[in-house]
Amino acid sequence: MSSPEINIRLATADDVALLLRFIRELAVFERAPDAVVATEADLLHHGFGPNPEFEAILAFLDGEPAGCALFHTRFSTWLGRPGLYLEDLYVAESARGRGVGKRLMARLAAIAVEREFYHRLGMRHHGEWLRYGADETALVQLAKEDRADD
Repeated sequence: MSSPEINIRLATADDVALLLRFIRELAVFERAPDAVVATEADLLHHGFGPNPEFEAILAFLDGEPAGCALFHTRFSTWLGRPGLYLEDLYVAESARGRGVGKRLMARLAAIAVEREFYHRLGMRHHGEWLRYGADETALVQLAKEDRADD
């Protein structure tokens, strides 16, 4: 049996409907289906306008939409440097357990390494929600996974 083909790419303005679909599916998964009030227009304006507030990457499994990671930059006052903040990571139910989430994280790590973010941050849990940071060594190692599968 051949392994599935997973492709990851940056989202574009043409992807706002797909991004909103994944955001709504994530809300259902999180047992908050009515919490999403964002619209395609909101995503288009805030993600793909003149001053984007977020970026997203999309995963495709054998050509079909399989998941996304939505992220934005943040600034650590304690470290005195910027980093990436992963807002949402979502893998469609039909694609779970097939390596899509790992590939999304690997691509995000590659983006972080390319932009020289997350220097000297240690991996740790932050409060009730699962929020993590990664140090440069961990990101470089994970970024290698992104290139290994291409």
